[in-house]
Amino acid sequence: MRLSALFTKCLTRRYENTAGEVSYAIELDGKTAFVYFEASRGSMDWRRNLSFPARAYGPRIGGGYAHQGFLSAWRAVRPTVIERLTAAAPTAIVTVGYSHGAAIAALCHEYLYSRRTVPHASLYGYGFASPRVLWGRVDQTRWWGFTVIRNLDDLVTHLPPKVLGFRHVGRLLEIGERGRYGRLEAHTPEAMQRELLRYEAGGGGLQSPEGCAIMNTTNR
Repeated sequence: MRLSALFTKCLTRRYENTAGEVSYAIELDGKTAFVYFEASRGSMDWRRNLSFPARAYGPRIGGGYAHQGFLSAWRAVRPTVIERLTAAAPTAIVTVGYSHGAAIAALCHEYLYSRRTVPHASLYGYGFASPRVLWGRVDQTRWWGFTVIRNLDDLVTHLPPKVLGFRHVGRLLEIGERGRYGRLEAHTPEAMQRELLRYEAGGGGLQSPEGCAIMNTTNR
């Protein structure tokens, strides 16, 4: 599966909403579960986007801190997602999200990794145009297999600011060229899809039978 195809799936899923107004979708492809999280679509999502004081994960995370709004969104949808995954009993899981949803996908990925829901080698995640989620010192091993995809001029992927202590997790794949878009235009689905197609035309993309492992990434 190409990154552009995975992004299209993320945009076009029929999402369900939890009581906490978090939009998610789970699809099975054989024994692989794809867990999708939707971009901001309502006032609750935007309130969470702007609620960026750092809050502790809890004792299992070893003292880690995350963006308060994204953490509350993940905690709201977590029981439903875990219940659905437990019932499906997949052997591989891929978490996917765009923008606001990408931040939730990163937190979901860490939760699944830390609890070995599936073998670590069978857990992958893709955060398209993700804002920064974690604060302070981060144990990057918990995001093994997670990739943030950034269109270079995308302002949202630089928020909250690094100077405030926030950082991306996993691997960072940068696509596009500087100066091609305005800072907000670069975040749009149209710009992201256009640059994913250019990236793939140049030989970048996904590999492996599962369509999960990514090539040509930078580690940061």
